[in-house]
Amino acid sequence: MTETLIKVDLSQSPYENDSIHNRWHPDIPMVATVKPGQDFIIECYDWTGGFIKNNDSATDVRDIDLSIVHFLSGPVGVEGAEPGDLLVVDFLDIGAFPHNAWGFNGFFSKKNGGGFLTEHFPQAQKSIWDFHGMFTSSRHVPGVNFAGLIHPGLIGCLPDVKLLETWNKRETGLIATNPTRVPPLANAPFPATAHMGRLKGDAKASAAATGARTVPPREHGGNCDIKDLSRGARVFFPVYVPGAGLSVGDLHFSQGDGEITFCGAIEMPGWIHLKVELIKGGMAKYGIKNPIFKPSVIKPNYTDYLIFEGISVDESGEQHYLDVNVAYRQACLNAIEYMKRFGYSAAQAYSILGTAPVQGHISGVVDIPNSCATLWLPTEIFDFDINPGADGPSGGIKGGVDMPLAPDL
Repeated sequence: MTETLIKVDLSQSPYENDSIHNRWHPDIPMVATVKPGQDFIIECYDWTGGFIKNNDSATDVRDIDLSIVHFLSGPVGVEGAEPGDLLVVDFLDIGAFPHNAWGFNGFFSKKNGGGFLTEHFPQAQKSIWDFHGMFTSSRHVPGVNFAGLIHPGLIGCLPDVKLLETWNKRETGLIATNPTRVPPLANAPFPATAHMGRLKGDAKASAAATGARTVPPREHGGNCDIKDLSRGARVFFPVYVPGAGLSVGDLHFSQGDGEITFCGAIEMPGWIHLKVELIKGGMAKYGIKNPIFKPSVIKPNYTDYLIFEGISVDESGEQHYLDVNVAYRQACLNAIEYMKRFGYSAAQAYSILGTAPVQGHISGVVDIPNSCATLWLPTEIFDFDINPGADGPSGGIKGGVDMPLAPDL
């Protein structure tokens, strides 16, 4: 029997579990140690620690204190791992808890987190998704049913002191360029809500003062939200501290490329079965400063797509120079406008792009001044024909209830 190294009780606050942490810091103690070649199971809270509920109100998405996230399980030490090595992590299996077969998707209020399209969706909304084995559907987003590709949104190793200082310096420097921006440009250390695992007393307080927030991806991995890191994937992580310190969390049942809704995939608690190996001196051998990975051999088998283009011209008509971010935003907005013709609200269409296995591509960065980004929408996930035709949209959703909306306070 494979050992479950870290267990979670969904009825218990993650702050009461000392195998959980919500900041990155080299002083966070290892909660377990494994040998190279060993496999093990880790259980995880959802990234909010259970704050978002299975109901028809979006007030929880509106009111969440985002300084508490993400709740990560770990760190797990690996015998013999030293700075400069590569930690090889195989994802053997991953799943939802049978007693908690649902997840959530949402848009944060612009005043509290925002998101990729926050100017178009400034108020908090959410959708609940029920799991039916490998498939999912939502009472809040009718007319779609698709297979999930379960993956961790967040996984990585502990930083060393130098790397942590680098993160904090560059991110607080970015914040200083526009300190009143809403949403903020980055998230500075915030000790008040830090959960530092098994650190106690003065050591905890000291580490919490500089512990890096878990929101972005960084050199060590972190919150990369790559949907293809599912069963069968292999990741090569840079090691910065003795023992590596592997932590994981933020599990997703399904996600579209870009996780554009920010609360963005179908978020869930669950478990992951991992195996680890080491490549000694691997960072120098292969010139690696960020993780590299081999994707899962398993993926939803959708083969028919509608592909929406976007270019580096924003909603106001302003020209940008080879801006892929602007181009992908336009591709997303074009897809949303298209789906509205089939009866979806803009919010429901946005939720589909955040949860379904859509593909995002940088399709061209060569022709000045416009980059071309594309969004690939699988047509087979819909209960009706969504392809264009001479007679116009002939199908679509009939009635139904829109996603819950929480007005700003």
